Amino acid sequence: MATIGKQLFTTLDAGGTLTVEIEEVSFPDPTGNQVLVRMEAAPINPSDLAILVGGADVENAEYTPGKFVAGMPAQANAASATRHGLKLPAGNEGAGTVIAAGEGEAAQALMGQRVSCLPGGALSQYCIADAAMCLPLGDHSAEEGASAFVNPMTALGFVENAKRDGQSAILHTVGASNLGQMLTRICQEDGMGLVNIVRKSDQVDALKGLGATHVVNSSDADFIDQLTGAVRETGAFYGFDPVGGGSLVDTSFLAMERVAAEQMSEYSRYGSNQMKRMFIYGRLDTSPTILTARYGFGWTLSGWLLSPFLQSVGRETMGRMRQRVRDNLTTTFASQYKTRVTLEEMLTKEAVLDYREMRTGEKYLVTPWA
Repeated sequence: MATIGKQLFTTLDAGGTLTVEIEEVSFPDPTGNQVLVRMEAAPINPSDLAILVGGADVENAEYTPGKFVAGMPAQANAASATRHGLKLPAGNEGAGTVIAAGEGEAAQALMGQRVSCLPGGALSQYCIADAAMCLPLGDHSAEEGASAFVNPMTALGFVENAKRDGQSAILHTVGASNLGQMLTRICQEDGMGLVNIVRKSDQVDALKGLGATHVVNSSDADFIDQLTGAVRETGAFYGFDPVGGGSLVDTSFLAMERVAAEQMSEYSRYGSNQMKRMFIYGRLDTSPTILTARYGFGWTLSGWLLSPFLQSVGRETMGRMRQRVRDNLTTTFASQYKTRVTLEEMLTKEAVLDYREMRTGEKYLVTPWA
C-alpha cells in the first residue's frame, strides 16, 4: 500500500519562473534493495541551493504558505535550460527510520533501523532510498546523523584523494565551514598537513581552537605572504575550493608557484616544474573563475564531485570511510545548525533570504514532522 506524505519540489519553467512548493504525494512501496524512510531531519546544504533558489530574485518573490514563486534573471535562466519544466525533489541527504523494505537482503537488514541516507529528495516526510546509500545510525539521533553523508564523506574523500596522488598536505579555501572543521580534525588524525583559508579573525581563532596550525585570513593586507608561508611550511601544492568564482584559486596557485620558484636552481620562462593542482567542488560564487596564469604551466584545475569519487574507490574503501563516519559522528564529524524549521517554515521569506546567503556556520536543519 502506498504511503501518503508531504514533499518539497522545485520547478523552473522556460519563461524564467521558479516555483518551490510542498505537495502531498504518494510514495510507492520499496522494491529490491530499496527502503522507505520516514524522514526526521535533513540539512539545507549549499549543494541543495542550486535548485532551491539558484539565482532567483527571492527578495521580490511571492510567498504564500508552503510555496514561493520567484523570477529567474535571464542569464541564470539560460544557464539552467536543461531543467526547464522538470519538477525536481530537493535535499541531498537526511536521516530517519526505515518503515518498509524491498525484498533484497540489504534492504531487509535495515528494517526498523534509524539511518542516514542520500536519497536526493530528503526535504520530505518520506523518501525512497537505496540500501547501499544508507548508514545505520545505531543509538545516534536523526539530528546527529542528518549530515552524515555529504560533508563527512567529502572531507574524507579529499584526504583519500590526496593520499592516492602521493600528497602529504592539502590547501582548503573555506576552512571555517562545517566541512572545513571536519577536514581539520581528519588531517590531525591522519598526519596530513593542512592550510586553511578563512575570511574573518574570529574564524582564525575558531580553527586554532580546534588545533589547526596553518590558518590564513584572506581579509588581511598580507594575505598572500601568509599563504605563501603556509604553503612553504606544509608543501601544500594540492587544494580544494568550494567557492568556484573569483580569484581564490588563482591566488592559491600563485602562492604555490612562489614557493616552487624558491626551489628552482635556474630560471625558466615556463615557470617551475612543481605540479600544482586545485579542485573546485562547489559554486558558492557563481561568477567566472579568474585565472591569470602568473604561475607558469605546471598546474591543473579540475572539478570534484563526491559520487564519482566514491564509485572510483570501490566498495572496500567506501565501506571503511562510512564506518569511520559512524564511529566518530559526534566528534570528528559533528555538525552544528543555526536553526531548525519545518518544511513550511523553510519556504517563508525570512528563512529563504537567510539560508540562501550560505554564511559559514549558519546551516538550517529541516524537521519534516515537527
